[in-house]
Amino acid sequence: KRVVSGSEELVKVWDVEAVTQVCKPQGHSGDVNSVGFSPDGKLAATGSDDHLVKIWNTETGAEVLTLGGQQVRTLTGQLNAVYAVAFSPDSKRVVSGFQDGTVKIWDV
Repeated sequence: KRVVSGSEELVKVWDVEAVTQVCKPQGHSGDVNSVGFSPDGKLAATGSDDHLVKIWNTETGAEVLTLGGQQVRTLTGQLNAVYAVAFSPDSKRVVSGFQDGTVKIWDV
């Protein structure tokens, strides 16, 4: 079982049973305001003051949003902080909520 946490510019994935840090994804340049797991636990989504939503591999910490089978991408939103992120039940989409009230749905 795992938990993902975010504060300042840091994201951490923890193994709750072993009480150890699994990985520490890096890449945000603003405070991380929201984190969420995909239903299968293989991916984590983060939203930050840097106006970005990022998708991470929870084993390696690598940024792994793959579109078209090969490309790694960062989801960019409005010029506002991201305050909420969540995966759809099938892990195919991420929804994000921005400081200005904008909600965006992204294909993952």
